Amino acid sequence: MCLAVPGKVLGVEERNGTRMASVDFGGVVKEVCLEYLPDLQVGEYAIVHVGFALQRLDEESARRTLELFENLGMLQEEFGDPWEQAAAEAGMNGGSGADGEPAVVREQGPDGAAAAGEVLR
Repeated sequence: MCLAVPGKVLGVEERNGTRMASVDFGGVVKEVCLEYLPDLQVGEYAIVHVGFALQRLDEESARRTLELFENLGMLQEEFGDPWEQAAAEAGMNGGSGADGEPAVVREQGPDGAAAAGEVLR
């Protein structure tokens, strides 16, 4: 899912002729293009979608929306580690063996000894 998320502008700079900002989304900082809101300033809030600041937003609305997204787990879904998310969706929760070492994943051998993708402990 791809959300439009409110964020607070931490810093603004021009990069290769494009106005860019560092934006804080409830603890996750991303680079955002300000081409649609060229007058956005440090300390202001904006709704950001796919890396573009689209609309200025007041602080109270931004905070309420971020809190709601956090409570629903949507910020982790939007900004979490994609590799970790893929592993969780594949049922590979953590992927560590009984001794705490990473689990070994192997393909099925010709004798069918291990199922394809089986995690060995």
